[in-house]
Amino acid sequence: MIQNYHAHIYFDAKEEMLARDLRKEVASKFSAAVVGNLHLQAVGPHPKAMFQVLFPSDLFDSFIPWLQSARKHLDVLIHAESGNDIEDHTQLAMWLGSSLPLDLSRL
Repeated sequence: MIQNYHAHIYFDAKEEMLARDLRKEVASKFSAAVVGNLHLQAVGPHPKAMFQVLFPSDLFDSFIPWLQSARKHLDVLIHAESGNDIEDHTQLAMWLGSSLPLDLSRL
């Protein structure tokens, strides 16, 4: 059973303020979520700047519909956290917006 999920919210330099505002809003609205640091460049398998949100599965039904609207045009990778990083970022993943190519060799 999946107990946690990650949402990776991607942005570029022009979208940084939008991402910063969204990050603050997530933190204020979803106290059960853990909001990660803003990464201003690509990190790990992620192709561009992003921040991540770790959230429990019982928050999925409220957080994802909210994020779908609140993200504006930012692309978001949502994936389960099963312990298998490759599977998590591929078979157990979904996208809001456009899907971006991940560097799976970094997992």
